Amino acid sequence: MDTSAHVKTLAHAGSLLATAAESAGTDADVPTCPGWRVRDLLRHTGAVHRWATSFVAEGHTAPRPDGGLPDLDGAALLAWFREGHGLLVDTLAGAAPDVRCWHFLPAPSPLAFWARRQAHETTVHRMDAESAAGGAVTGVAADFAVDGIDELLCGFHARPKSAVRTPEPRTLRVRATDVPGAVWTVRLSAEPPVTERAAAGDADCELSGPASRLYSALWNRRPVPEVAGDASLAALWREKSGVV
Repeated sequence: MDTSAHVKTLAHAGSLLATAAESAGTDADVPTCPGWRVRDLLRHTGAVHRWATSFVAEGHTAPRPDGGLPDLDGAALLAWFREGHGLLVDTLAGAAPDVRCWHFLPAPSPLAFWARRQAHETTVHRMDAESAAGGAVTGVAADFAVDGIDELLCGFHARPKSAVRTPEPRTLRVRATDVPGAVWTVRLSAEPPVTERAAAGDADCELSGPASRLYSALWNRRPVPEVAGDASLAALWREKSGVV
């Protein structure tokens, strides 16, 4: 997916998130994020949006803290969220392709990184808001889901921060059943996972299903559609794969 497609998805996901949050009310529980209410979701996602915007708009070349969570609630919090989301979308859409700024995963460019990251950040939290509202959760396009699975496996869980580790070497396969060639082999050990974009060798466990459902499952928003082999590796993923 290219940057413009990610920005378009970000714009739509943020709009859906705000609508669902407004429908649920800021005091509603978020079933997919135990311990959170909708106000926590809006404060977190809105703060991330403003943090991301600052790198692209101001050209910061080193990491910096976000601006903190606002002391807002109700309609004022929703307005604050919508304002920050709109600013992020406008900043990414209007940025020069060669803008230089800090980013934390490999990417073709800083702009490509931030557009992709915020599209997925907002989509996952849009699912959270919709779960709080109690209605149907909007699906995810297969190509976008595959892109997000790849970011999660080859980006986030390639970092030293990943807690998905095993005392002895094990192999986990991830397969999107509705997208030809969308398969990853994740080699687990006491070190950070190493992922190959292929069905390489035998696997101890395979997690599979349609790309959209697999995407939400790997972000721990719903159960994995199909688990074959050693189910303890699926349990390990649920317990240890949270991104921090």
